[in-house]
Amino acid sequence: MLNISKLQCQRHHQHFSYSLEVKPGEVVALLGASGSGKSTLLELISGFVQASSGSLSWQNEDLLTLPINQRPVTSLFQQHNLFHHLSLKQNIALGISQQLKLSPSQQQQVTEIAKNLGISAILDKRPDQVSGGQQQRAALARCLIRHRPILLLDEPFSALDPMLRLECLELVKQLAEQYQLAVLMVTHQWQDALRVAQRVAFIEQGKTQQFATVDELQQSPANQHIAHYLACS
Repeated sequence: MLNISKLQCQRHHQHFSYSLEVKPGEVVALLGASGSGKSTLLELISGFVQASSGSLSWQNEDLLTLPINQRPVTSLFQQHNLFHHLSLKQNIALGISQQLKLSPSQQQQVTEIAKNLGISAILDKRPDQVSGGQQQRAALARCLIRHRPILLLDEPFSALDPMLRLECLELVKQLAEQYQLAVLMVTHQWQDALRVAQRVAFIEQGKTQQFATVDELQQSPANQHIAHYLACS
């Protein structure tokens, strides 16, 4: 389990404090307005922002003492960061080797993950030759092939049209269960959380204001601001 307890930092003259947990196979949505501190939590988990106090652990192992490259974390952002001069297959392979020197078994891993994500037929195409949804599937495949159990999603599907976004959200839910990933997903959209998340952490002014199941948050919001946010989403 990913356990976050009173994880705090100071940034841009603002104090941040988070407490929540994510189980293997679970998707937890980080919900809240722009600038509320959702992405800062992902940066704390990744190690790009240093915590001032609190605890962060995965399966009882302290992550705060680990350097960035040793944390069991992989991330996907709105900008997928695929290299347009490389094929999708090569982009996925970068998750294993930056030199693109793969053993036969590693090449088989690329093939299998591409099949799971429904992009086997377009592996030889470049990113600019496929749709936005297919690009994000390739970027997600690159995350998965790293075999890291914590997946951080910072609104990677927000630029997609509604049908493609729904398709990708359903895929994330399926992959979390299949690979037993602990998934933290930043979103502004309550409807996205309803579709894919088991639990929701509502972030406001840099703090976890409420951490609850989707049903609990909907039926018993902790304050009027959360109730208003959900009603307007």
